[in-house]
Amino acid sequence: MSQQQPQQEEAPFVARSLGSGTRKEASDANEVVAFYRRQSRTAGEDVEWTFADHPAVTAAPDEGDLATVVRELDAHFENGVPIGIIAAAMSKQGDTIGDTMDAIHDLRMTGGLWEPRDDHLRAF
Repeated sequence: MSQQQPQQEEAPFVARSLGSGTRKEASDANEVVAFYRRQSRTAGEDVEWTFADHPAVTAAPDEGDLATVVRELDAHFENGVPIGIIAAAMSKQGDTIGDTMDAIHDLRMTGGLWEPRDDHLRAF
């Protein structure tokens, strides 16, 4: 029996649909969020991260609520934190992209987040 080498990811961001197993590789974390939105809308499926290679994700806290994580990530970005980076960071706590998007919606509706530009957030 041959020994398999661990697969090295080519793209810095990789996720998969929980229902169909469809895999998405992307050069930008927000591309994965767009994939989640399509999967959710067309197939009713959530998406989970399998790989996210970005310094902000690596440095993100392993615990804390969404607002805390966004505040920590904000130091890495000038014009708000990309939603995809937030979702990748929250996956360190076991959240799917759908879980994170729901939490973002809830926090935005209570005034805890604002969007300085499309799909980029900052915490108040």
